Order: sequence, then structure tokens, then C-alpha cells
Amino acid sequence: MSSSKILFGFHALGVRLKTAPNSIIELYYDSSRRDARMRSFIDRANESGVRPVESDGERLSRLCGGHGHQGVAARVKELAQAHSLDELLESLEAANEDVTVEKRQNPLILVLDGITDPHNLGACLRVADGAGVHAVIAPKDHAAGINATVAKVASGAAETVPYFMVTNLARTLGELKERNIWIVGTSDAAEKTLYQADLKGPVALVLGAEGSGMRQLTARTCDELISIPMRGAVESLNVSVASGVCLFEAVRQRSAV
Repeated sequence: MSSSKILFGFHALGVRLKTAPNSIIELYYDSSRRDARMRSFIDRANESGVRPVESDGERLSRLCGGHGHQGVAARVKELAQAHSLDELLESLEAANEDVTVEKRQNPLILVLDGITDPHNLGACLRVADGAGVHAVIAPKDHAAGINATVAKVASGAAETVPYFMVTNLARTLGELKERNIWIVGTSDAAEKTLYQADLKGPVALVLGAEGSGMRQLTARTCDELISIPMRGAVESLNVSVASGVCLFEAVRQRSAV
């Protein structure tokens, strides 16, 4: 029997209605909200074959464990992850076998080392989805897992971006190297900047938590370390902002090929 979880917020539930409406077990809405956004959401639910159930803000807050639900929440089935990391990478390699170099889809992977704040993880997943990242990888220890807060902040990206939590991050990075994926870590101390790096090929970008950065073993495993040039008084960026800067530089380079 499939396990279930709670999703809430317009963005997260909008993506679920679009991609997997049959996985929604029960959909609740605050009947005291009669604004255009709520009416549009209810119309979308009905068009998707999901019947919204009237509720109120207090009940929704109890269901979600807080007040950030925006007036909508649902109990949904867990979506089975389509691939293991190995299967995902093998499918990309297979897709590249019979196409020209110009049409190859080089892997773009985001690795998060030590990101424990669910808001940061959700924001990173949202950025990763926007940049077309193939997978996000994190260690099982000292890392946030996918929960309702992550799903809400991710605005649906928690449903679309494969997120793999691995037992040994350094070993996983070594396995990526064996697949000819270049491991690029970010470090404030690196002399080479992001804009001097070649991100057009198969790349895994590794970012650590703000302040502490990557763990030493993770940094030693990287093929190359780069920094984001900082021109103002602050010394570092929030990890989700740094992820966006790095990933979209990769997108820019790949678009220019």
C-alpha cells in the first residue's frame, strides 16, 4: 500500500494537480476565502477530476502543523521515484549514444553538503528545476529530507527534481567521476572564479552550507574549486542564491554552445 503525505500551498498543489491528479487522496480548502486565486484553484481542481472539500483555516493549520498553507492542503500518495541515481545517469548516457555532439544532453547535477534548513533545501530545489538540473544529491546525515515545508518552498519542484540522499557522499562523487562527470566545488578561498570555469560538459556542482561550507573530505574529492566573486561587504551568499548563480552560469555556457 502506498504511503501518503501532506502537501500545502498553491504552487505545490498546483504542480501535483498538473502532473499527478490521481495521486491526490483528499483536497481541502478554506471556504472563507473567496478571492480570485482560490476560485481559479478550485476550478483547476475540478477540471483535473479532484473534488475539493470545504474546510477552515484552523483545521488546515492542524493538518499542516502551521499557518503557511495559504488556505489549501491535501493528503496525497507518495510518488514513486522513477530511477535510482545509477539508473538516471545510465538513461542519460543511453540517450546520448545515438545523437550528434551538438544534441547531447550533458548531465548537470547539484550536490548539497550539509544543508539542514528545509527552507534552504526547498529554495535550492526550485532553482534546480528552473535550471533543468537532472538530479540533486545530498548525504543522508546532516541534511534535510523532503517534508511539507520543503515541498511548499520548492513550489512544486520537490515533485519534479529527483532528490537522492546517499550514505557516503565522497564515494558517490567518486562514482560520478567514473562516469566522466567533472566535480566542481564552491569555496570562498578558491582562486579560480565561477566565470573562469568550463561548465559546458557533464558537471556536478557542489555547494556547502553558508558559513561552514563543504566538509573537508568533500572538498578534497572535488576536481576543481571555484569561488563566486563578491564585490560588496558581505562575504558569502545564502546557499540557494549561490546555487542559482552557479547553475544559471552553467545554463548560460551551455546555451552558447
